Amino acid sequence: MLHTLHQMFAPALMARLTLLVNHVLGGEPQAVQRLLPHVGKTVQIDIEGWPRWLPPAPGLAWQITPAGLLEWTGPELLHTPALRLSLRADDPLRLASGLAAGQLPSVEVSGDAQLATDVNWLMQNLRWDAAADLERVFPAPVAAALHRAGSGLARGLHAALQGMASVRERWQTRQGV
Repeated sequence: MLHTLHQMFAPALMARLTLLVNHVLGGEPQAVQRLLPHVGKTVQIDIEGWPRWLPPAPGLAWQITPAGLLEWTGPELLHTPALRLSLRADDPLRLASGLAAGQLPSVEVSGDAQLATDVNWLMQNLRWDAAADLERVFPAPVAAALHRAGSGLARGLHAALQGMASVRERWQTRQGV
């Protein structure tokens, strides 16, 4: 049942993630300009050490479109990517906690050096301005309140993930793992 749910929801989740990334890219003309020389190239993220108790990670590969945006390649990559980013996910709680805090995980990079340089620039310089997006839909006071609530939830999630990772570490230490 879990596998069936994963197969059903993973593509929808990846489509939404791709829309969000493209929204952020489209809001920064310099980001799009950096991707335009790489049209047709594919960037793949490999997650190594993914825990067996979790559903398998979806295929994380995107092709750069003629508009300088990204298109998810689907669950299976059909050709060799121009750039491969590999990250360790042995401890998904710590990884999620770091991401929630805005910390980028360490990655191993292989492939096109110029594309790697441009992707690194994107990772270092792009930020989603959620408050501005909320103000496009809601009046300013409502948008500000929603943004504060969302920020509070994110901080709470970060603290919870840190706490869970800490408990897991202590448990592993006691078990001698």
